[in-house]
Parts: sequence; structure tokens; C-alpha cells
Amino acid sequence: MLIINTGGTFNKRYDPIKGELFVPQDNRAIESIRTSLVMDISLQGILYKDSLEMDDHDRSVLAKTIAQSDEQIIIVVHGTDTMDLSARYVANLALEKVIVFTGAMIPFSIDPLEATANLSMAMGYAQNASNGVYIVMQGVMGRYDSVKKNKFAGKFEYV
Repeated sequence: MLIINTGGTFNKRYDPIKGELFVPQDNRAIESIRTSLVMDISLQGILYKDSLEMDDHDRSVLAKTIAQSDEQIIIVVHGTDTMDLSARYVANLALEKVIVFTGAMIPFSIDPLEATANLSMAMGYAQNASNGVYIVMQGVMGRYDSVKKNKFAGKFEYV
């Protein structure tokens, strides 16, 4: 299993000088969660962006990273606002892999509960899923085209 970190709210930290949240160029949040796992899971960081800043070039970098990985099970930590767009982009490759997108609505650095729960659910779901692309967020789990963020309600739902 491989976790690919692209940034997003999951990873954000507060900069007290600027007075704002930022996406750091590191994997600290995921590394912190990995210390409590009994499984040895590889981690690769790429992009480190808020998903609203991601474009098709970034999605192609993500897709290429996934396609070139020897791992058959891949978890993508991604910002929630455009997670569905990146999942669709990757799904169009029709890879013979299990790819699960997850993230967090609240940064791990502010409250680690949601981020940890989402990553843990994604890992468990991925180990029992057939090849395909999925989204796992807030207890809502399914194919990338059946789960979407309701931006008005601030939660993920089945569509």
C-alpha cells in the first residue's frame, strides 16, 4: 500500500506571523498518523497544494505517479474541494489498481480526529475493494462518481 500526499486541508498548519493557514511542503500530518499503525505503509509526497489551486497539469502528475507505482493499493490524500475532479481524471486511466481518495475538512494540526479517521477508513476500505477509484470521507464510501462534497452543507454525500 502507498499513500500519496498532495496537500489539501488535511495537511494545513497555521502560520502565526501571516495569520493564515498554509499547505506545508512536508508529510508531517500523515507521518504522525503512521506512527500509530501496525502496518508498514509507504508514503510519497507530491504537489503540496490546496485543491482549489490544482489544475489538469497537477492531475496529470498525480495520475503518472499512480500509474508508475508498483503498488496495487493507493491512498491519495487530497483537498476536498476538487477531490472528485482528480478522482475522475485518474479513473479515466482505467488502471488495474485500487485507488482511494480521502482528505479532511479540518486540518490535522487543529484537530487530528477527522483526518485520522478518514485516512484509517480509506486504508480499510482499500484493502477490501475491487480495482477502481473511490472516495472515502466522513464515513461515506463509494465509487468516485457516487460520492461528492456538498459544499453548501459542508459534508460528503452519496449522489
